[in-house]
Amino acid sequence: MTFRANEIAIDEIVASCDGDVRGALKALLLVNEQLEAEIARLYAAVTRSGPFERGGSALH
Repeated sequence: MTFRANEIAIDEIVASCDGDVRGALKALLLVNEQLEAEIARLYAAVTRSGPFERGGSALH
């Protein structure tokens, strides 16, 4: 992502929170927590059954 794209994304995120920067940060923190939890679930699935194991459902 380029610097300009980052600036546009930031402006859009803040605008979606009616200009409330604190609200935008809270929303981003919540999304980040959800993504970290998803990564943890995927990691656990891969380490438990292995991504290449025949019949394994590591990613679904």
